[in-house]
Amino acid sequence: MNALPLTIDGETGVPLTEQIVSQIEAMIRSRRVLAGAKLPSIRQLAAEQRISRFPVIEAYDRLASRGLIQPKHGSGFFVANRVDDRDGESGNCDPRLAEEESNQVLQQFNYPGETLKLSSGFIPESWRDVDGLTQAIRQASRSDVSSVIDYAIPHGDATLRQQITLRLNALGIAADLPNVMITNGASQALDLIVRTMLKPGDTVFVEDPGYYNLFGLLKLQGVRLVGVPRLASGPDIDVAEALLKQHKPKLFFVNTVFQNPTATNIAPQVAFKLLQLATLHGFSIVEDDIYADFQSVPTQRLASLDQLDRVIYVGGLSKTLSSSLRIGYLAANRQLVKDLVDVKVLTSLGGTRFAESVAASLLERGTYRKYLERLRKRVRDSLSSAVQLLEGYGWQVFDEPSGGSLVWARVPGIDDSAVLVDEAAKFGVTLAPGSYYRPNGEACAWVRINSAYAGDRRAARFFEHMAEKRDAA
Repeated sequence: MNALPLTIDGETGVPLTEQIVSQIEAMIRSRRVLAGAKLPSIRQLAAEQRISRFPVIEAYDRLASRGLIQPKHGSGFFVANRVDDRDGESGNCDPRLAEEESNQVLQQFNYPGETLKLSSGFIPESWRDVDGLTQAIRQASRSDVSSVIDYAIPHGDATLRQQITLRLNALGIAADLPNVMITNGASQALDLIVRTMLKPGDTVFVEDPGYYNLFGLLKLQGVRLVGVPRLASGPDIDVAEALLKQHKPKLFFVNTVFQNPTATNIAPQVAFKLLQLATLHGFSIVEDDIYADFQSVPTQRLASLDQLDRVIYVGGLSKTLSSSLRIGYLAANRQLVKDLVDVKVLTSLGGTRFAESVAASLLERGTYRKYLERLRKRVRDSLSSAVQLLEGYGWQVFDEPSGGSLVWARVPGIDDSAVLVDEAAKFGVTLAPGSYYRPNGEACAWVRINSAYAGDRRAARFFEHMAEKRDAA
């Protein structure tokens, strides 16, 4: 193939190997380089960039280990066969589609120490209450030895469920123990809902932009996705109403607070109208409230208005407490919870009793509440600084977020954020293109920025670079 448009700079402090890997990976993932394309030979690329062959050899090896390129003996290196087009309207559950969708999630875990994951959905380890966690782990190991070796009951630890009901009650959701089940993260809660309530060919409404892992899960099950634009006030009700004349969705998946990725909250009038539409057209709403604990003063939830009639409420502790413990939960009417527990038993038997015991201890002793007070302040400070920084460099913020760690932003004049992905890679920064957050992978000008990482020097160099390019244009 022709020369790759790489920009390798030995003065950035980013290893040459990582610069090559991140830039080629960004080109492949954004489809600037398509499946089957032949890459320059090691000798050719080294000569073009005027560098040693060794970083090129190591870069190609890493790309091959990630499944992005394939070496062919005697022929060279080729971009691995991948699904280049998405068929979100077909209900196709081709396993190749599952691979394509899962790759978007796997990017968060590849070589986490080598590039700045500016689009990451995780808060830094240093922000977590590691001391509180380790203390609770030691306590659970001593006081509840059975939790180290036994299965959790399918509904989940009773003490933890009781703590969850108290948290739901504080949001105005009148839930009792039979309304609540513990899941292996919020992802399992969504998976159980999809398995139980949907079949291949069913239609659901999702937010556009929205949660890409949910999109992949739905496509894997052969479910048809219809995107409803997400506005600053929530789903576009006028568009939803128009789409309901053409489609009969079984479910509508909605983020209420600090929506991923726009960081916006549903306005009360939108929530009321959405519930009216659900009653009129006979669909249920899955309220994904995974960012609830970042909010200091609770706002209106759909489940509090509906009281678990047509709303299924999903939450979790992974975003704040620990991603490793994998504690999620859902609240719904009693019969549905019973049905979901039956599916959980068949697919995973139960949860992790030890993790549930640790989480219950942290909530019951007040350790988690005190930690949240500290975390919220840190997140607020970080978010304010990030928004100010981005706007100072000429970026447009979708809607100034009131909490959480995410910012949905764009550079005016750039219509496809795949351009930003390529530019960021030159500075050792990994961005996810905005197309990942759209139901059918449409091009998108916006990208998700995690405010916790926006102050990193690599991010600052990238922001400054984009400002210089804009000014030069």
